[in-house]
Amino acid sequence: MTANTFSKCIEFMDISYQLAQADTKTAVFENLCDLYNYLDASIHVQFSFVNRKIDPKQYAKSFEIKAQGDDFDDIRAEYTGILQDQLVKGNNGLQKRKFLTFTIEADNLKMARARLRRIETDLLGYFKSMSAVAWVLDAKERLEVMHSIFHPDGEPFHFDWKWLAPSGLSSKDFIAPSSFRFGNARMFGLGGKYGAVSFLQILSPELSDEMLADFLNTENGIVVNLHVQAIDQGEAIKTVKRKITDLDAMKIQEQKRAVRSGYDMDILPSDLATYGQDAKELLKTLQSRNERMFQITFLVLNTADTRQKLENEIFWASGVAQKYNNSLVRLDYQQEQGLMSSLPLGASHIRIERSLTTSSVAVFVPFVTQELFQGGNAMYYGINAKTGNMIMLDRKRARCPNGLKLGTPGSGKSMSCKSEILSVFLCTQDDVYICDPEAEYYPLVQRLHGQVVKLSPTSKSYVNPLDINLNYSEDESPLALKSDFVLSFCELVMGGKNGLEAIEKTVIDRAVQVIYRPYLADPKPENMPILSDLHAALVAQHIPEADRVAQALDLYVNGSLNVFNHRTNVNIENRIVAFDIKELGKQLKKLGMLIVQDQIWGRVTQNRSQGKATWYFCDEFHLLLREEQTAAFSCEIWKRFRKWGGVPTGATQNVKDLLSSPEIENILENSDFICLLNQASGDRKILAERLNISPQQLRYVDNSEPGEGLLIYENVILPFKNPIPQNTQLYRIMTTRLGEGATV
Repeated sequence: MTANTFSKCIEFMDISYQLAQADTKTAVFENLCDLYNYLDASIHVQFSFVNRKIDPKQYAKSFEIKAQGDDFDDIRAEYTGILQDQLVKGNNGLQKRKFLTFTIEADNLKMARARLRRIETDLLGYFKSMSAVAWVLDAKERLEVMHSIFHPDGEPFHFDWKWLAPSGLSSKDFIAPSSFRFGNARMFGLGGKYGAVSFLQILSPELSDEMLADFLNTENGIVVNLHVQAIDQGEAIKTVKRKITDLDAMKIQEQKRAVRSGYDMDILPSDLATYGQDAKELLKTLQSRNERMFQITFLVLNTADTRQKLENEIFWASGVAQKYNNSLVRLDYQQEQGLMSSLPLGASHIRIERSLTTSSVAVFVPFVTQELFQGGNAMYYGINAKTGNMIMLDRKRARCPNGLKLGTPGSGKSMSCKSEILSVFLCTQDDVYICDPEAEYYPLVQRLHGQVVKLSPTSKSYVNPLDINLNYSEDESPLALKSDFVLSFCELVMGGKNGLEAIEKTVIDRAVQVIYRPYLADPKPENMPILSDLHAALVAQHIPEADRVAQALDLYVNGSLNVFNHRTNVNIENRIVAFDIKELGKQLKKLGMLIVQDQIWGRVTQNRSQGKATWYFCDEFHLLLREEQTAAFSCEIWKRFRKWGGVPTGATQNVKDLLSSPEIENILENSDFICLLNQASGDRKILAERLNISPQQLRYVDNSEPGEGLLIYENVILPFKNPIPQNTQLYRIMTTRLGEGATV
């Protein structure tokens, strides 16, 4: 910056502060106090909050799903229209960024670099303790930030260090606007814009942690800066003592005047008594508590297209200050210095300062609420109920993409699943498998030209439970995992409380080895075994245990429930496959759900070798958790799917189903994506405790409307709404309300 002044800039992300638990808020506040107390008088710190508009046309284009000349272009157009409509309603067109710039003085670059690196490490540690993601900007990134302040309308920044020498230009030429005009005392010209800088005059006896958030809660561009300069502790105490001495001297003079005038010497001017008491309290605070003194300068930079709009913006900002009993005052004849002080360079050219203690400075909490807005292949999950911004997520980026959708009947679980299925279909090339116990997904799957596999005793659609592919397991032989599935299948068939006996497991495993031998030698479809082959292999062993298992299987091979004793005759290679198991009946439903899970596992392993993700949606998930075998298989899916490119999602009504056993409890713990819709009273208490949800956040799942609730993504908890207009084709193919759905 100058010959012996050096600075670095850290950018940090927001965290969900306003809706957090009280103890979380306290922890963040205490960490901020520690951060400020870490600073000594040689470090100047500047917090910068930059709200900048993004080119709306270019921004809207990023949500456009291009037509592909197929039967889904009308859906793409309608889906794009919904996204762009939400974009207009929210303020995602406003880019909000937060920075901390720290400045030191040093004799040379080598000394400065070592000290800056040490300070940087410590400050990043404080942000980490507050769960805020933070990183250091390089020189080009800092130039881009200053360019964004000088070009509030979102003009793109083009720069490369290689361009400087041939062009003879400096870096300033690449960030400066077309012109500056500082002739007016109360505003300035910035290219084709008007701007004005004001300072916050702190008058209120108490400060609120919501004031800074209110300044930043605008739909227009604004830059807020907080310059903080620590005062040496010894010097601060001396200064306060001198003030107390001066006040005592003034008090003595007033008392002498009172005696000369003939009235009571205890009658003193109220200001003098108040100031004396406040000064002594401040001295006590500095000496006995972990508090220090700071000089702060709070600046607000507004920009607008016209003078009238600028005055309106400043009037709005003044209203925010007035709400908290403070005053926003224009920097008359100091607009140029104010603008330079608003750049995140770590230097204040304004000498209007206010002395505050550590806790008073920390009240300016730089956090509001976290947004979930990822780029790339992110999909739409509704709008942030707190800020109105769109929620765009890519679950595959999560540490563990497993998901749950929890809510009472009618809260919108199925609608939420269908909305996500549609997003996967339109925005990715991934495959989708659905376990549909209530036959609710037919209209959506049919419209997307998917395959509905209706499993019932009378259906002609067959799925072979013994299907296997050569990638079925991580082991060299896929038989080990398939044998485990066949054991679970036979255990369900046999019934009984104690499961299969050891010898029965042995004879089944022996039979599995026999029936798959032809297929593994020559893997063609006609060599794939079916249940009758398993039955025959058991009978051929001629031992009582094998006969007992074969007799139990006979109902499903030669009896009336032989729906699974056929080779697969439906296209399960389709991108979207829904297994309709509504009409399977009580005896077959358990087997059906187990077979569906095995089919999905086979598809996941097959897709993994092709580098493709597989999404699995299981509606009425609690049905799978009731039986030991299907529950164990579900737990295995939740543990292992991630490694194989699988993204499972379970939708269930009652969170108690997920806590019925320690093994099933792992499903909740292994889910980094949880969508909470309206919850029953007992479930709200459980969720608040298990997921660390604050009372403020819990209000969003208490008697909430369908499609509204809380979205939990890794460690972020956001209130959301996911409205789908009822007059659209998408709504008709997704709704489960009687009389509103598409005719099929």
